[in-house]
Amino acid sequence: MKANIAFLHGPEDLRIEEVELPPLKPNEILIKLKACGICGSDVECYEGKSAEGRYDIAPYTPGHEWAGQAAEVGSAVTSVKVGNKVVGDCVLPCFNCANCKDGKMPSACLNMREVGFRPDSPGGMGEYMILEECYTHVIPDDWAYELGAWVETFNVGYWGVWGNGCDPDASDDCVIIGAGPIGLSASMVCRTSGAQVIVVDPLASRRETILKYGADHTVDPSKPGYLDEILRLTNGRGPSVVIEASGNDKGIASLFDIAGHSARVGLIGHSIGRKVPVEIGKTIWKTLKIAGSGGTDKWFPRTIRFLSRIKDNYDFAALNTHHFNFKDIHKAFDVACHDKANARKVMLTFDE
Repeated sequence: MKANIAFLHGPEDLRIEEVELPPLKPNEILIKLKACGICGSDVECYEGKSAEGRYDIAPYTPGHEWAGQAAEVGSAVTSVKVGNKVVGDCVLPCFNCANCKDGKMPSACLNMREVGFRPDSPGGMGEYMILEECYTHVIPDDWAYELGAWVETFNVGYWGVWGNGCDPDASDDCVIIGAGPIGLSASMVCRTSGAQVIVVDPLASRRETILKYGADHTVDPSKPGYLDEILRLTNGRGPSVVIEASGNDKGIASLFDIAGHSARVGLIGHSIGRKVPVEIGKTIWKTLKIAGSGGTDKWFPRTIRFLSRIKDNYDFAALNTHHFNFKDIHKAFDVACHDKANARKVMLTFDE
């Protein structure tokens, strides 16, 4: 069977190529792609600003924010049926190496694969993809595929709050740094817990949007006195929970100023590959509890249940600001790269 698949050969060198798909193994699923979001990390790989995308090994197929329909299942597959709507993990552990057997995170796997970032684990920017059953999850029939394409993003924001042990409840004041898609997800997660949610972002359009997605207040960090404003909103004590979702150097550095005493801090925004100057001494004098983790661990089923219960409270479809057919993938990346202030989520769709 042949399919048109996108391959990233290097910075700004994305090609759609017709390839012959390999025959299914007993534990694999052939998936017809229906929707695939372009993530900020896809953009950074495309622009050559991130080493996460491994085109240094060989061309690879991007796309870790995907949803599709099971078109064929291997002979040993039992949890997915042909016709099911499905999504899938991004970080794939082998379950057999010493670190996996030790119960460490999938990102610690000595044979780790990463969907949409490596030649050995193709992503969802193609007409079809193949994934093993153990990494594939069924979503409810009444979900739109584009909502399914949000599962991976929401999974990261959800894990960044709860997987990092920040555990907010109605007594907490949560500050989320960064109002991009991950910050939006973290905002909805914290709001669902009953906490007060304050979001810090320099872009007015993002601040306006996130007020519809869980935030009680927003603060512009580019204005003088923004730290005083956060103190005012938290009764002079500072937040008890800080979620850093921007990955921006200024945002990361600011968390040490923003956090209240004994705050639980969850790091989600990526800054790997560069050193960020911060006032680390405040970790001691504020008794901060800082946690971060690469990827998530057995979190997709929980994310799908969470989203099922809140999806009608928010307009997820409105977050997909731009739609492009897969054939126009270059136009889609152009928007994602050059209109970041307005492109909250660029979504690829596929012909039936």
